[in-house]
Formats: sequence, structure tokens, C-alpha cells
Amino acid sequence: MIPFRSQPLAPRLREGYALLANSLPSPDELNRLLLASGDRSRNPDRWQRVLDNSLWHLGVQSPEGKLVGFVRATSDLALNANLWDLCADPGDPHQGDILAVLVHGSLGKLRRELAGCSISLSAPPEALAALDRYGFSVDPGGIRAMGLNLLG
Repeated sequence: MIPFRSQPLAPRLREGYALLANSLPSPDELNRLLLASGDRSRNPDRWQRVLDNSLWHLGVQSPEGKLVGFVRATSDLALNANLWDLCADPGDPHQGDILAVLVHGSLGKLRRELAGCSISLSAPPEALAALDRYGFSVDPGGIRAMGLNLLG
């Protein structure tokens, strides 16, 4: 029997920040956030396809109305779920809190909507603390994921 594992308390955003579910950020907002996080931008048509083919996405908005965090999910609706584009603005003083809220919120949605699916993701190094806190392990049992980077 597997012992019950106590879950850490749900993280909270600082006052004035808001967690947004499925509000459509503009491609410019998403690209600004990706570039700030060290990723590359995407053209607006690709963003539209990406968002259309996602189950849902979550964003975090700063008190000034700026998009400072983002994650989206895809799934085969049977066995696998994937989190994509997990990022938080490194210039925001609450980056760790933002990542923790996005990870916790994503896992909660996946547990409610797709219980039993395995979850995979690619994450920046600054997200590892939040992922570890909520039970993810890096390369469990030596299993490593592979990805194909399609430019365009």
C-alpha cells in the first residue's frame, strides 16, 4: 500500500495579481513573455493554431495588467497530458510564486479533468523548485523525454 502523501498548501499570488483561465492573450503578449524567458517567439498564425489545439491555458496577470506567466495543456484525452510553454517573467519580483501557482493550477485541472493521465512537460530551470514541490521528478528512473523542434 502506498502511504498517503500530504500535499503542500496551495500557493497564492501576491495582491493585485490574477490567475486567468482561458482568456486569450495576444500573440504580442505571449511573444514578449517567451522572449523574456529565453525562448523564441512564434508568428501570430502559429500562436492561433497552438491555442486552438490546446485543451486550456492559464495565464497570470500583474497588477499593471501585463501577462507575467503562462502555461497550456494538450492531451490525447486517454493516457497522456502535456504542459507546454510554462514560463514566468524573470523580471517580475514574484517569478517563483507565479510558477508555483501555474504548476499547482495546471495539476489541479488535470487531476479533475483527466485523472489517471501521465503528465509530461518541458520546463525552464527556474520552474524546477515548483515542480518538485508538487511531485514531479526529473527523468524518473532514468527515463528521458525527447522532443522535435519544428521551426516555423
